[in-house]
Amino acid sequence: MTERDIPDTAFSVSIAAARIVMAAHLEALNAQDPDALAATMHFPHYRLSGGVMRVWQGPTTYLADFHTRASGDWHRTEWDSVDVLMASPVKVHLDVRFTRFRADGSILAKHRSLWVISEIANVWAAQLRSSFAP
Repeated sequence: MTERDIPDTAFSVSIAAARIVMAAHLEALNAQDPDALAATMHFPHYRLSGGVMRVWQGPTTYLADFHTRASGDWHRTEWDSVDVLMASPVKVHLDVRFTRFRADGSILAKHRSLWVISEIANVWAAQLRSSFAP
């Protein structure tokens, strides 16, 4: 099968796997669990933001790097929407909108990102993102 702009039932397994990865990623991020977070990403992991491509060869600094980007006021994140743009049997492109919150529940920031969730060696995880978030 080839990639399609409009997902259909032929790609329901890959779309479901991508949604599971996204839910697990958010849960691990909000729990500040570096091992669970790393399990939702393929390494090397790539993130393009502000014209700079950041590459994490492994998970050791990912959570600390996130805290630096998100600011000291960050308490939790929620997905506002996770929409499928394209899907294939081994890759899903997602249009993700999210909100970062402070501990008092006030909004710290809202952002939008493109996430690529892929299956590599029978493991579904985030392979790369392009984000307008810092």
